[in-house]
Amino acid sequence: MKQLTLSVVLALMVSALVACNKIDSVAPAASGDAISFVDTQASNPLIIDHALFDTPAAKEFLATGKNPYIANEVAIAAGKKVFGLYSCTQCHGPEARGQVGPGLVGPTFQYPKNATNKGMFETIWHGTNNGMGGKGIGIMDPTDPTNGLTPDDTLKVIAWIRTKGDGGVTGNE
Repeated sequence: MKQLTLSVVLALMVSALVACNKIDSVAPAASGDAISFVDTQASNPLIIDHALFDTPAAKEFLATGKNPYIANEVAIAAGKKVFGLYSCTQCHGPEARGQVGPGLVGPTFQYPKNATNKGMFETIWHGTNNGMGGKGIGIMDPTDPTNGLTPDDTLKVIAWIRTKGDGGVTGNE
């Protein structure tokens, strides 16, 4: 009975804090509602620290696999800037349609999973078998755990890439 009372009190406290905006919500990782990631190289589990998903958009993506930045003009502009700053244009071209590296727009993709936000996120974050190194924070430069794209930056880049797609591919799957 004591445990039940403690559980009810704890649940009420969390609800009150959420209602008062003292905390955003219970983190998806704590509730077990986070999506699972796999690497593009071998479809092995890809472990990404859930603490890196520190914006409302990144938290929503972690919980649902949907990119809340799709069709958000401010996020799209930021994604285009990040795409240029990280020299993605050198391989994928200024419009993400391919150059030395493959095109990133639909309706066909070198990696079919890239038709979804989750799939493209995994590819950008951890890299590919064909030469692209991972761009995720702490992966891009293993000697500097602060270097690389954050989950939020990655979602903005994906939102920009989706504006370049053909055939109605939006990546909202």
